[in-house]
Amino acid sequence: MRRTSAALIVALISFAPAVAAEADAKVVRKALDKALPLIAKGAEGHIKQRSCFACHNQAIAMLAFVTARDRGFTVRAEDLQTQMKFIVKFLDTNRANYLKGKGQGGQVDMAGYALLTLEWGGWKADATTDAVVEYMLQRNEDLGRWKPVSNRPPSEASDFTANYLALRALKKWGKGAQKERIDRRIESAAAWLLKTRPKDTEDRVFRLRALKEVGAEQDVIREAIQDLVKTQREDGGWGQLDKLDSDAYATGSVLVALHEVGGMAVSDPVYQKGVAFLLKSQLPDGSWLVRSRSRPFQTYYESGFPHEKNQFISMAASSWAATALALTLPAVDRQSRRHQPDAQARE
Repeated sequence: MRRTSAALIVALISFAPAVAAEADAKVVRKALDKALPLIAKGAEGHIKQRSCFACHNQAIAMLAFVTARDRGFTVRAEDLQTQMKFIVKFLDTNRANYLKGKGQGGQVDMAGYALLTLEWGGWKADATTDAVVEYMLQRNEDLGRWKPVSNRPPSEASDFTANYLALRALKKWGKGAQKERIDRRIESAAAWLLKTRPKDTEDRVFRLRALKEVGAEQDVIREAIQDLVKTQREDGGWGQLDKLDSDAYATGSVLVALHEVGGMAVSDPVYQKGVAFLLKSQLPDGSWLVRSRSRPFQTYYESGFPHEKNQFISMAASSWAATALALTLPAVDRQSRRHQPDAQARE
């Protein structure tokens, strides 16, 4: 009997999941103190050299900024305002096309990420955002879901990403008069989401996000969460594809989704193992390097973010990583930030 008990104890220990120690808040803050100025430089560098919205240099960067701001980091409201005004100006140049359902280059991915960036920054609905919603309602209406037109992995190649962005836009920015049309699009997209399986990490992240938007049953949400949890690597990270190593883009985007959508506590061992991977893989300059898988087609330019031809995916990756790290810190009392001006100033 004693031998059996001992063997059982050994077996239980052998198969027990490893428990990750919680990352020290000082270590996390130091990592963010190095990362955030680089991300800000890349975001500012983009609008100085380009007139179009850039998902890689502006979208996830905005999420990183507001998440860090809400945890006590200094983020100037006027800088967020400058970014959002730039985005609205770009969208407004395409307003007539949006109302006709024609969109712009990048179609749903670009328009959807632009609206998501404005949402994160606290922008209020206006005639421009209304026009983009009308575009979302008309786009791919015959399909019953939305399809990307680009093949720029990981951020602009997934059907699930496009559908999440469109669904989020309709849920956040849609008007009461559009409710019947919005409900139809949500219903048809939900049917597609329920029957379509994800093939990589980007798919899994944005399928989870999209399922939340359509109000999927909790057992479906739990299954989508487990699809992400079970693909975590031994090093604590996630890879974009099964054949690729863990990287900051995949890991950061998974952790943020697991926490914000899946309700996973940042103290959960799964989350903490991911945090440990991010802290370990951060470079001395404060960035995270991810190699590009997309074929370049735009004129190359330097935004001020490191890593040259890999700077755009690395910028997005660093923003996801910074957001995931910032979420581990306690939020500050909003009353302590009352002195900061409203992020949206009307002119």
